[in-house]
Amino acid sequence: MDWLLYVVAALFFVLGAVCVVLVLLQLPGAWIMLALAGLIEWLDRLYLPPDDQQTFDWWVLGASLALLLIGEVVEFIAGVLGAKKAGSSTRGMVGALIGGIVGVFVFTPVLFFIPIFGALVGAVLGTFVGAIIGELTAKQTTLKGSMKPAFGATVGRVVGTMSKVLIAIAVWLMLTVSAFVT
Repeated sequence: MDWLLYVVAALFFVLGAVCVVLVLLQLPGAWIMLALAGLIEWLDRLYLPPDDQQTFDWWVLGASLALLLIGEVVEFIAGVLGAKKAGSSTRGMVGALIGGIVGVFVFTPVLFFIPIFGALVGAVLGTFVGAIIGELTAKQTTLKGSMKPAFGATVGRVVGTMSKVLIAIAVWLMLTVSAFVT
């Protein structure tokens, strides 16, 4: 039965890598990876004898959940702080947030020629455009005056997304090591 645990761990390793790539595509890959780990653990408890080793310890799943929540908060705060630090108004920050979400859906089909990273580029472009629109509607400013806050929001979005990807990689590695060690 030990060979089956190694097969499950190897399969999780591969599927976890795919989930990390999904995070780059602005999809909830890290959450899918955690759900997959939870499903594996549930099936272990259902089908393996109680004295047999489990694939994941509950504390590993809990730590993974905590890290993924931190990743979501960091991604959100980084974009807002980037915009605020560059002098953005509240409307500019809200525009950047909404623009990033809308940009994934609007710009990604247009950017189909950029494999894998089209959604990320779409989110970044959406953040930039949303921040400009927010700034232009918030106060009497010119297009040139709205560029600095829009650039700050965009840099914040990129930093937030990369932080989230690094956290997803850390969770993937932690869960993979746990699967192979136990």
